[in-house]
Amino acid sequence: MTASPLGDFLRGRRDRLTPEALGLPVYGRRRVVGLRREEVAMLTGVSVDYYVRLEQGREVSPSPQVLDSLGEVLRLDDDGRQHLYRLAGLSPRPLPPAEVEEVDDALLELMLSWTGSPALVFGRAYDVLAANPLGEALFGGFPFSRNLTRTVFLDPGARTLYPDWHLVAENAVAGLRLADGLMPGDPRIRAVVDELRVKSPDFVTLWDRNDARGKRLDTKRFRHPEVGPLELRVHVFEVRGAPGQELVVYHAPAGSPSAEGLALLGTLAATRRIG
Repeated sequence: MTASPLGDFLRGRRDRLTPEALGLPVYGRRRVVGLRREEVAMLTGVSVDYYVRLEQGREVSPSPQVLDSLGEVLRLDDDGRQHLYRLAGLSPRPLPPAEVEEVDDALLELMLSWTGSPALVFGRAYDVLAANPLGEALFGGFPFSRNLTRTVFLDPGARTLYPDWHLVAENAVAGLRLADGLMPGDPRIRAVVDELRVKSPDFVTLWDRNDARGKRLDTKRFRHPEVGPLELRVHVFEVRGAPGQELVVYHAPAGSPSAEGLALLGTLAATRRIG
C-alpha cells in the first residue's frame, strides 16, 4: 500500500499505461495491469529501490530532473506534470514556449465576437500577437510597434496616449521582469530588454529596480486622439496551452462615458473598414 499522495498518483498513472504504449517488449503472462515498477524505474533512469521508495512515501524529496523524467515516462500532460510537482512539494518548472508564437484559431474567433470590448493577446515579451477590431482601434493600429513595451518607452506618442504614463511604464517593466524570471534566457525577451537598455534611460532606471509582478485587475486611463478620455477596467487571463501568452480584455461599465467612447470608437473603426 502506498503511504502518500505522491505515491498514490504515481501508482495510479503506472496502472493506466501498458508496455506496448511505451514500446516495451512483452513476454509471457503479466501479473500487473499496467507497467511494472521496474519498467518505470528503468525508463526514468533511477534505481528500482528508489522508485519503490517514491511510491511507498519513503522518499519525499525527488529532484526536478527525476520529476521531469517521470512526467515523460508516465505520459503526463502539462496539468498532470504540474500536479506531480506540487505533490512533491516543488514549484512546477515552466514549459519552454514555442519558438513561433501563434494564437489559437478558437481564441481568435472568440475575440472577434466581443464587439464592445477591446481584446488583445500578448506574447511572452508583450508582443501583440492578435487583437480584435476594437483592440486595434484603441491603440490606433499600433503605428509605432506591435510590442507594447517598446511603444511605452520609445514612442513619444505613448506619453499622450497614457495620462498615467509613469504607472504604465512601471507595470510594463515589472511584467517583463517577471516573464524574464519565468523564462530565463528567452531570446525574444532578451532582445526587447537589450534594445531598451540602450535606447531608453527611463527603462534602465525602472529595470534596475528589479520589481517583478504580473498584470492584475486594474483600471487604465487613455487619452484617445479620436474619442477623448477613456477609463477602462483591465482583465488579464493566462492562455492555457500557450506558455507566456496572456489574453487582455478592456471593459467599460454600461452607460458610462467610457462605454459611450468605446461605442463611438467601434463605429469609427467599422466605417474605416467599410471605406
